Amino acid sequence: MTDSLPALLYAQIVFGEYTLPISLFELSVDFVVPLVFAGIAYRLAVQGLRRVTERLEISAEYADRLRRRGRRVLRLTFLAVVVGLTARLLGAEVWGYLGTVYRYLREPFFVSGNTRISILTVLAVIPVLYFASWASRSSKQALESRILDRLELDASQRFSISAVLRYVVMGLVLVFGLSILGIDLSSLGVFFGVLGIGLGFGLQTTVANVFSGLVIILTRPIKEGDRIEVNDYEGTVVQIRLISTVMNTLTNETLIIPNQQIVNSAMHNYSYEDRSIRIRNVVEVAYSSDLDAVKSVLLGVGHENPYRISEHEPIVFFRSFNDSGIEVMLSTWIRDTAEKYFAISWNNLEIWRAFKRTGIEIPFPQRDLYLKSVPPPVAGEEDARGTGEPPSAAGGLSDDGAVHADDTGQNTAPHGNRGGADRETGYSTGRSSASGAHV
Repeated sequence: MTDSLPALLYAQIVFGEYTLPISLFELSVDFVVPLVFAGIAYRLAVQGLRRVTERLEISAEYADRLRRRGRRVLRLTFLAVVVGLTARLLGAEVWGYLGTVYRYLREPFFVSGNTRISILTVLAVIPVLYFASWASRSSKQALESRILDRLELDASQRFSISAVLRYVVMGLVLVFGLSILGIDLSSLGVFFGVLGIGLGFGLQTTVANVFSGLVIILTRPIKEGDRIEVNDYEGTVVQIRLISTVMNTLTNETLIIPNQQIVNSAMHNYSYEDRSIRIRNVVEVAYSSDLDAVKSVLLGVGHENPYRISEHEPIVFFRSFNDSGIEVMLSTWIRDTAEKYFAISWNNLEIWRAFKRTGIEIPFPQRDLYLKSVPPPVAGEEDARGTGEPPSAAGGLSDDGAVHADDTGQNTAPHGNRGGADRETGYSTGRSSASGAHV
């Protein structure tokens, strides 16, 4: 057992039909241990980079950009170390092994006409997709900054033109890149055939969302930056994609909305053509209030609102006569729909303060309770209060609060009412009369 361990450590590694020119001991000393130290150095370098950027007196956005570029350089350096250790370990044999790996990667696993797809082809598609995405974003930014900003177009028109250009550029780059990789585009008919079969098994929603996204881009019911309300959710449109739309709600939550839902359902766009809106503050005043004074106070609050548009005067409406008071509404124009809730809150607070100063009453619901009869004290009630026992069966209150009579059919309680609160019955009595009491 002791002799077999050194032999195992120093024996060459056999991998299938290939024999590597190294042993486990050489693999550990020349590759594993240096790789562990390189990983530790990488982690320390990343932490040091973060601390350095935090101490620099630069903006948070620029510091984050430096950290991302620094981590990218460190990853490339770590990859170079791994490649160098592997080449040092295998020596001249490394090129033979690389050739073998390359042959395996080029072995096609799908052949259709002139199209031969291998693992290497699939790996090469990744940079093509990345380049197509980068080219589409760059073309969109260049079009917006150099051409569209100089034209007299509104935001929705600029968004539609730039979005269409982005997808056109992405499609052209993908077609050109796939052609370079040797993929025959005529073979895409097979793909569309498979897609047609998939539509019958549950892809209808996905395709509907894609076409709905195209409808949104072309017809421009919403655009990025709009304040909208969909299914009782209100927020700002952050990004419009082919399949879904990203919205940031008022509570800073990200909501992903399928485009089909936006096209097929009612949607409230607060900033379709103009971001200014009219807010409404509804309040009730008592019937005894001076309505001219109420109108003057509300107009003063509307004029002092810091979010108000000075070109539009506030308006007061007397809407209805309710049970508790007269309903009044203050209508005020504000500059931006994003400030709606701040403006409404400001008006409500100032209305309360102004009503307190001027003595205008805000009513609340009240009800008058009339009792048809008040139960008088019954025989044995005083004894029951002293002993804690219930009244005798000869007379008293039943479970529903009615007066209980004795065997003769006569009420055993004396006539008359008592003012104040009856401790036994819990009734609160006010003024008495022959027909009942008013509370």
